[in-house]
Amino acid sequence: MSSVPAALSAPADLRARRQGVAAALCAFTIWGLAPLYFKAVGSVPPTEIVAHRILWSLVFLGGLLAFWRGFDGLRRLRDQPRLLGLLCVTAMLTGSNWLVFVWAISVDRLLEASLGYFINPLVSILLARLFLGERLRPAQQAAVVLASVGVAWRVWQVGSLPWIALFLALTFGFYGLLRKRAPVDALNGLFVETLVTAPLALAWLAWLGAGEALHFGRDTLTSALLPLAGVLTAVPLMLFAVGAQRLPLSTIAFLQYLAPSLNFLLAVFAFGEPFGVAQLVGFAFIWSALALYSADMLRAARREPAAR
Repeated sequence: MSSVPAALSAPADLRARRQGVAAALCAFTIWGLAPLYFKAVGSVPPTEIVAHRILWSLVFLGGLLAFWRGFDGLRRLRDQPRLLGLLCVTAMLTGSNWLVFVWAISVDRLLEASLGYFINPLVSILLARLFLGERLRPAQQAAVVLASVGVAWRVWQVGSLPWIALFLALTFGFYGLLRKRAPVDALNGLFVETLVTAPLALAWLAWLGAGEALHFGRDTLTSALLPLAGVLTAVPLMLFAVGAQRLPLSTIAFLQYLAPSLNFLLAVFAFGEPFGVAQLVGFAFIWSALALYSADMLRAARREPAAR
């Protein structure tokens, strides 16, 4: 009797993993190309951009809940103070991560920011091992070693403590861990995160407006682009949460290399930041690690149907 549910659940598990991979890849692609948007609104200070990201995300997510899901999930969250507290922590992590990332782009330090997101998968794998008990197969362990060598080379090439990179890696690593452990769907969880930080964002914009330092409304193009920050923020975070709930955190960690790789390419070829052989060596180690890890994932996926 028990074999029937198990047989039925196997395709469902495989489908959930495929959905998780697709969602995660879409999220990391959007994040990888996001610097193009932030360069387009480069005349706006990073603090104002982040405030707009929060408020327009709240409007976008509120609209989705109103017309698609409804607010029943939020009503259930009211009776879970520990979960609400956890979402407050994740909101602070994403808010500070956004601010440092946007600031790094504005001062032409996207390469150092991309280093942070190269380091982040290693942080996520470590967190998965420490807090979730996830284990790696031998080929995956070898991939981690290769990636660690590449990251260590990049850090050594920077020549000083890369605080931007370390801050981005740690804040997003802990965000992924906490969201994986939070029993809430992506849409409601993200809405609560933006709702928590919305009063701060609104107060900051009001203060800028009172001092006539607000950029929103000064010209048509900027005023049209800033609301797009809500979509650019909410959509990949929802997709990331879907992926985090359906995949092992260590798998999410390696898929995440797509975003900093795109950041890296934009920094060099679109924004003209310095790039030489030393950077290429670290890049080659990291991409070799990603290729090895991906090949191991494909082999494991092919073996699973045969084992059933």
